[in-house]
Amino acid sequence: MAAARVMQAWRKRQISLATLLTGLVSISVLLMLTILLFASYQSKKQSLYETTLTLNLSTASNMSKTMDSLFKSMRSSLKNAAHFYSLNRPMLPEDSEKYLDLIRNSSNYFNSIAVVDETGMISMISPKSVGTTGRQVTTAATKKALELQKPFISEPYMSATTKRLIVFISEPIFDSDGVYRGFIGGTIYLQENNILNMIYGNENLHDNGSYFYVVGSDGKLIYHPDKSRIATDIHQLPIVNKLLQGKSGYELTVNIKGITQLAGYSYVPENQWGIAVLSPISIIKEQLNSHLMAILWYTSVPFILLMLVTIWFARRLAKPFVELADVVSSIGKEAVPLPPERHHWNREADLLTKTLMLAMDGIKAQTDQLTQAAMTDPLTGLSNRRTMEEIMNRWTEEQKPYALLILDIDRFKLINDTFGHQEGDRVLQHLADIVKQSVNPGDICSRYGGEEFVVLLPNAAVKDAFAMAERIRTTMEESDNHLGQKVTISLGLAHFPTQSETAKALFLLADQALYKAKHEGRNQTVIAN
Repeated sequence: MAAARVMQAWRKRQISLATLLTGLVSISVLLMLTILLFASYQSKKQSLYETTLTLNLSTASNMSKTMDSLFKSMRSSLKNAAHFYSLNRPMLPEDSEKYLDLIRNSSNYFNSIAVVDETGMISMISPKSVGTTGRQVTTAATKKALELQKPFISEPYMSATTKRLIVFISEPIFDSDGVYRGFIGGTIYLQENNILNMIYGNENLHDNGSYFYVVGSDGKLIYHPDKSRIATDIHQLPIVNKLLQGKSGYELTVNIKGITQLAGYSYVPENQWGIAVLSPISIIKEQLNSHLMAILWYTSVPFILLMLVTIWFARRLAKPFVELADVVSSIGKEAVPLPPERHHWNREADLLTKTLMLAMDGIKAQTDQLTQAAMTDPLTGLSNRRTMEEIMNRWTEEQKPYALLILDIDRFKLINDTFGHQEGDRVLQHLADIVKQSVNPGDICSRYGGEEFVVLLPNAAVKDAFAMAERIRTTMEESDNHLGQKVTISLGLAHFPTQSETAKALFLLADQALYKAKHEGRNQTVIAN
């Protein structure tokens, strides 16, 4: 009796072949799914990090270029005014007042403009309501401008009387004999209405939590979404320290509140300021969680179906062994007829193998789909920036000659602002179709980002690449589109290895050529020097 109870307990602990096979297959599939999720998570994380950092750097760079251009225009405006005063000395007070009002109101660059003579007396100021005409200059910035007798941009400083955050810009005035006669200077009230505040002061917060700030050459905040922090000294932050050294770039950083952020930052040469665009790391985590949930959702149904099929095949595979075990266990107890001969093993094993291959094919198809999605721009169907950069790097390492075209839609922001982003997306798709129809087989067409496209022409000479660029440009200009108006593009062209030895430098040359095409009137192709 004791032996029987031991045997019965032992049989209860035994695992059937069907359960064992089902368990093994289930564990294998779960492991593969786990590996897939982990690999996809890491790949997506790296991709999001690089994309966000690059996008923030691009945004900061564009903003710094805009600010640099603005300050150059401001200085040019003052320089022209100084020249005017040098040619029209002496000038009647009412004429001087009208001229200063004209400069201030026509450009919206400055909140006030003043002419100061060589003794430091304010001879005229606009607007007249400031009420300092006939007084001596008192601020450290104006005194320094008077002393230097050359173009000057001050550090942002707080006015002692009005408590305004001010930047002061001046140009010296010399008479026809070259004698110093004072300066003309403009003030920018950083927290009040002017062109800087219009561009940067109202677009600081974004829906995803990203924001930007502007820091002066002394390490103090000039613009920040939290206005209470303006004029705060943050030079101790690593990225601000690099901006003060005239550097630009992107990196993972931690702000003064201990929040990890993805930062892109760019230096403004004209006024020695810096612009930083930051995105909290929580944005990436939210996107990664959404990505994992999407994968789990799309794989759950195939996984359930696969498990049902696996159980069915496992039972079919185990059936001959069960029958054989029943026959063997009955030997010596009763007369048991042998079951008819069946070819269970080969047939069922083959079916099980096909099932596992089906599972592997399903996972591979999903992996290929994710890989394809990671290499393709979803809006235009062209290859994306990562694919383009990989091809450029590979061709460069192989020393394979190629031409690089960078295309950019002229005044695309105006199209978006006028017709909306959906119509703007249709313009991008229209240009993508023209590019694909214009290039030769083997050429690489990519959407680099925004309204910017890149075309790689393998083994193309400069003149052939230029002809291709012009064909794309003229086709775009002459083609009919849904907007009912002409849309043009500008192009920059560079060639490897005749113009550069690295992919990065080649892209910079083409980008500079594109900037030159924009600067010289748009709707043209410029070959990099």
